[in-house]
Amino acid sequence: MNRRPGPGQDTLPATGRVPSVLRAALADERLARATWSRLAEPGDAAAAHLVAEVGAVTALEAVLTGRGPDRWRTRLPDVDPASDLATVRASGGRLLVPGDDEWPQRLADLDHDGTGERPLGAPFCLWVRGPAHLREVTARSAALVGARAATAYGQHVTSELAAGVSDRGFAVVSGGAFGIDAAAHRAALAVDGVSVAVLACGVDRSYPPGNAALLARLAERGALVSEVPPGSTPTRWRFLERNRLIAALTSGTVVVEAAWRSGALSTADRAERLMRPVGAVPGPVTSPASAGCHRLLRERGAVCVTSADEVAELLGELGREEVAVPSVERRVFDGLDREELRVAECLPRRGSHGLERLAREAGLDLPLVQSVLGRLELSGVAVRDADGWRSGVAG
Repeated sequence: MNRRPGPGQDTLPATGRVPSVLRAALADERLARATWSRLAEPGDAAAAHLVAEVGAVTALEAVLTGRGPDRWRTRLPDVDPASDLATVRASGGRLLVPGDDEWPQRLADLDHDGTGERPLGAPFCLWVRGPAHLREVTARSAALVGARAATAYGQHVTSELAAGVSDRGFAVVSGGAFGIDAAAHRAALAVDGVSVAVLACGVDRSYPPGNAALLARLAERGALVSEVPPGSTPTRWRFLERNRLIAALTSGTVVVEAAWRSGALSTADRAERLMRPVGAVPGPVTSPASAGCHRLLRERGAVCVTSADEVAELLGELGREEVAVPSVERRVFDGLDREELRVAECLPRRGSHGLERLAREAGLDLPLVQSVLGRLELSGVAVRDADGWRSGVAG
């Protein structure tokens, strides 16, 4: 969304005057951060470092006095933070900045991820639509991400995971795109859970258009979040940088289905850098759509997850989440030791065998067989009659 200076607005700071639309921003950290969200692209390390060091207002003054890269100054004629605020409020949204009660504190990890690499850079602000309190819902949350071109298998598994973790009190966070993202959002909403979509465009836009109804429901019952201001269009770069926010906002990331070079793998990469848990769902070994997940499991040390219980165990508080052990039908010979099993398999179902024959067929010493038979009799596996021993197992 491009805006050119209107009457009463100065064009560039070279005149020595501040554009009228920016005067308020030079006295208000909130407006200054809204300004920076339009001046700099997501992930601009230089801008993030400058604002973190001196504050948004002082950093903006530097740009207005001709310092800093040209890429910021060339956008000055398009900046009108008050108009951006009015636009987001008209759509029922709000602006969040660091220090607000709703600001997720874990976003600070983006400024110091502990890897020694260039920090990923925290956003200047967040533009939000929806009733969900962002800090509260993301405190216990799961990022479920994956391919846009998802298979029926991927969408089914995503729905099961999203519904399951929602039932366990996790907010489901994804990117609002087709495929795995959409399946995750829909399943969470279907069980009355909370879901958050982190967008690569303004929160007043519906992208992709095919998900307009889904995004509208998220704005009504969950939240739409973006670090770019209203009216901003999505770009490939913004999608990639959006992924770092998904990783940072959540307790951990699970890649449900992804091809070898899927963009969803970048979310896992960001989560790893932020020291957050990463899980991956295995798929058919013949499916290219799961090659990226298998790559994470084989090369990157991702945790294999196959159920909502396992996702909750991976991302939840230590000791709080318990994975239910699946009930398995117990077989008659389960729990027998080696000698007991050898003797039990020699017991006839019809007729009876004496001790000597059982010892010979089991290949064990007679005293040992006699001792084992006593234990098997107590458990009902062996039955003694007048002619010897037989099996107590029916069938």
